[in-house]
Amino acid sequence: MNAQTLQSIAKALVAKDKGILAADESFPTIAKRFKSIAVESSETMRRDYRSMLFTTPNMSDYISGVILFDETLRQSTAGGKAFTQVMHENGVIPGIKVDGGAKPMAGCKAETVTEGLDGLRERLAEYHSLGARFAKWRAVISIGDGIPSDACIDANAHALARYAALCQEANIVPIVEPEVLMDGDHTLARCDEVTTRTLDCVFATLKRHHVLLEGMLLKPNMVISGKSCPNRADIQAVAEATVNCLKRTVPAAVPGIVFLSGGQSAEEATAHLSAMNEMGPLPWEVSFSYGRALQDPALRAWSGQGANVEHAQKIFYHRARCNGAARSGTHTAAMEQVIS
Repeated sequence: MNAQTLQSIAKALVAKDKGILAADESFPTIAKRFKSIAVESSETMRRDYRSMLFTTPNMSDYISGVILFDETLRQSTAGGKAFTQVMHENGVIPGIKVDGGAKPMAGCKAETVTEGLDGLRERLAEYHSLGARFAKWRAVISIGDGIPSDACIDANAHALARYAALCQEANIVPIVEPEVLMDGDHTLARCDEVTTRTLDCVFATLKRHHVLLEGMLLKPNMVISGKSCPNRADIQAVAEATVNCLKRTVPAAVPGIVFLSGGQSAEEATAHLSAMNEMGPLPWEVSFSYGRALQDPALRAWSGQGANVEHAQKIFYHRARCNGAARSGTHTAAMEQVIS
């Protein structure tokens, strides 16, 4: 493990005004997204869609890195240039999703544990050779009647720690993603309690596994009301609850926190991020690692048509720019209306 290399990459991923594009959708997920715009999820269409995103002019103004799916890491543009080469030439760091997905957890009804540790050391070595310099592993924590259980939180924290240690051994920066889902009618306070329990366990486990905190990033959920909660908390309440929770649980040694959007609308995720950064200075860089919140408007503008690429790229760049402003707490509603 080269600690200096890991720290340098981690800091670059949360550089000023920048964040991460999560473009690591699995085959079932990208098929669902494409179905919403009546496009078949073929290898060629997936390539063309990702190529539209990755070749956006000046993308690196606000995007520091991109999380890729295994297929995408190996793909090239229609002109034959590897996506990883396109990114390197444009100052964007390629990353890779390495988990095997959340599976039902034996003995824990309605809970899951993320699998994929078998053979991970060898896969990481290959991914590094293909150009990946950071990775992502997602754990899923549900809130419900009697859940999450300690067993579920412990099992997922253990997997996250083993994954993170293996990444650092391979000189790949791990993004540790324990996601407390928005699904349900739980209150802001209930999300706060579960997120605190989860992060306390995750960082205690990372420490036991000798993970270098300075060479990793955390990708948590925001502390937010459930989607079905009748009285959902407003933007300022979410920002304050999230920052206070993270101050209690996340060591200052961690270089950055890159939030997932977790089912929020594009505008909502940006507004929450900006409100948090308005509360600074904070112990860590507070950034984004958004999937749908960066992609959805561009996906719909593209709609599988080559003639729409330039327009879709402008929309994608606009969303990236809005989130870049949110990194310094300077995003405003007026910015949402201006697409150059």
